[in-house]
Amino acid sequence: MSAAAAASPSRAAPARAQPRRPRTLTVYRWELRKLVSQVRSYLGPGLLILLTLVFVVFESLHHQANHRENIFAAQITQSGLATPVLMLFFMSGFFLPVVAALVAGDIFANEDGNGTLKTILTRSVDRGQVFLAKAFAAMTYAAIVAFLTAAVATLAGIASWGFHPVTTFSGTVVSGPEALLLVFGINAAYLIPLFTIASIGVLLSVATRNSAAAVVGTIGIVILLFIVAQIPGLEGIQPYLLTEQLQAWQGLLRTPTNWAPIAHSAWLCALYAVPALFAAYLLLLRRDVAGG
Repeated sequence: MSAAAAASPSRAAPARAQPRRPRTLTVYRWELRKLVSQVRSYLGPGLLILLTLVFVVFESLHHQANHRENIFAAQITQSGLATPVLMLFFMSGFFLPVVAALVAGDIFANEDGNGTLKTILTRSVDRGQVFLAKAFAAMTYAAIVAFLTAAVATLAGIASWGFHPVTTFSGTVVSGPEALLLVFGINAAYLIPLFTIASIGVLLSVATRNSAAAVVGTIGIVILLFIVAQIPGLEGIQPYLLTEQLQAWQGLLRTPTNWAPIAHSAWLCALYAVPALFAAYLLLLRRDVAGG
């Protein structure tokens, strides 16, 4: 019996198959689902939407014909398509960057605070996938907030004052469909500096491992740059400050389109964003998760 068993080919137990590594796109979807499931993800957009609706209601009830701020304020009740432009003027300098920082600064630090980052990094998902998924999720959130606010402002404005032509900074009258395309364009251009602020938030989130410190640090950098821009004698560096790029989208409001500030914003923001993301990635690669 034993001889036969020895003569027969051995039947070793089949090797346990290694789990397949999920694709980066799958990890990205996981991160988006996390954001959707978190209550704080809705607080910033909810506040911006509420501010937009309050603005529309207030203007409908108390509009004064002698607005002097800019040409879009002067025609607020003449076309609903002036509303999203005005709201971007109002929110671009501070409110939208703050909302983007709230998630970007929390995207890694929250995992540290909950003790789940170690679990993620010791699974079959590698660190590069985790970094890309979280960074893209933070930027996706920023883009959704910007366009959601613009969509609400557009719909509320059209419902209140109609789908009519608007006049640009150059005095050119553009039709309703052209103005709608313009609204999309200015928000797309605004994403360039907004993504850069989110990149800084990601860096601080990895570096500090503390959500509050990362969020406050990101907002603090924005405020600091605003202060630097106001210091007499430093006018020469203003075009190179990140905060100055938050207004570059206004070049689209001229006829012909002034692409110069947008092109300047694109390469300058890259000088801020790429090193920040690269530094965050290196910090994550060097992270010792064995000890927690």
